[in-house]
Amino acid sequence: MKETKISDPELGAGIYTIPDVAFILRLPQAKVRRWMKEFWDGRLGKDYEVKYSHGEGREKVTKFHTLIEFYVFYQLRELGISTKQIFLAHRDISSQLNTAYPFASSKVLSDGKSILFELNDGTLVNADESKQSVFKEIIESFCKKIEFSSTDIAQCFYPMGRDKHIVVDPHHQFGQPTIENTNILAETIFDLFKAGESIDFLARLYQLPIKEIKDAITFYTPKSAA
Repeated sequence: MKETKISDPELGAGIYTIPDVAFILRLPQAKVRRWMKEFWDGRLGKDYEVKYSHGEGREKVTKFHTLIEFYVFYQLRELGISTKQIFLAHRDISSQLNTAYPFASSKVLSDGKSILFELNDGTLVNADESKQSVFKEIIESFCKKIEFSSTDIAQCFYPMGRDKHIVVDPHHQFGQPTIENTNILAETIFDLFKAGESIDFLARLYQLPIKEIKDAITFYTPKSAA
């Protein structure tokens, strides 16, 4: 697949360091760093002639769709799907969609045993050489934390789930976690709370419901649920 090489992260694509990705996805930094080096900058970067990260060491950054790819990769591994199978599917779907970020598409699904791909007519097939059809009725998307655009591409991520109000949107605050429908950084709320401000005061100050203030605090509280 021919892909245009990217020299720098583009505006509106989000900017995330390795620690950012690790924190948002609740993954060990060492694991994220290894995935980036071995898989995305390694295997996939060479295959697609694409740079998934920019900079070196602590200054290494990536974009929103790579963060989503990491999330989907982790979810697939949690389902018990092998790394080899995942990357075979990645290459297959990449070719189908002509993108270096196939796992950022809403067309990628899983039945818990294999990786599936939705064709334009709605048919689901296995993302492998067999292309065996499966029944869509028995499949449910495992990417419930992702909101997709009208073009089926991931546009924002809800790290705590869709019932919470913390969102990672590359078009707001360079993709850092914000309170939904605002430009208010969730970390700012947490820092003020940690400095001694009450939840009621913060809700009045930012004119936000108490629940949204609590979501921001919970998200940044150590060992909080992702």
